[in-house]
Amino acid sequence: MRRITIWLLSTVAALVLLFSYKTSTMGAGGETNAIASGSDGPAGSGSSWTGTDDGSGSSNGDTSSSGGGTSSGGSGTSSGSGTATGSVAQTRWGPVQVRITVSGGKITDVAAVQVPDGNHRDQEINDYAVPILRQEALAAQNARIDTVSGATVTSDGYRESLQSAIDAAHLK
Repeated sequence: MRRITIWLLSTVAALVLLFSYKTSTMGAGGETNAIASGSDGPAGSGSSWTGTDDGSGSSNGDTSSSGGGTSSGGSGTSSGSGTATGSVAQTRWGPVQVRITVSGGKITDVAAVQVPDGNHRDQEINDYAVPILRQEALAAQNARIDTVSGATVTSDGYRESLQSAIDAAHLK
């Protein structure tokens, strides 16, 4: 009888500990909805191009696109210089936004404008992943870059915003 009682109490204690454990998908207050709300509105979510064009006629005069992150400008490649900011990619951990600098039709710099920073772990992941994503984007000169292991959600958002910036700059 004593063994049954100890077994039952051990099982109950283990279940209580198991169900009270807060996972990394829970927010600060224990809520389980880790999807960021899209409260940025149209002003903060479109992609934009700021710079000069060489007159090749590939720009259609649009400076922003508030659609799904794509811009349907001209069919050619712009060889102008300037910066293009991608649309905000809402990920389950927070917003991701990328800005590219273009010179001579080539991407010369990529900067992360926004990355998820809701907790210390997000900051650790992004401190590791963002430089790798930047390096890959500069090497590839497009948004077809590999996902960084351990930062899948950030990598997906980075690619989405990068593609939006590339589209805004009218690069192929």
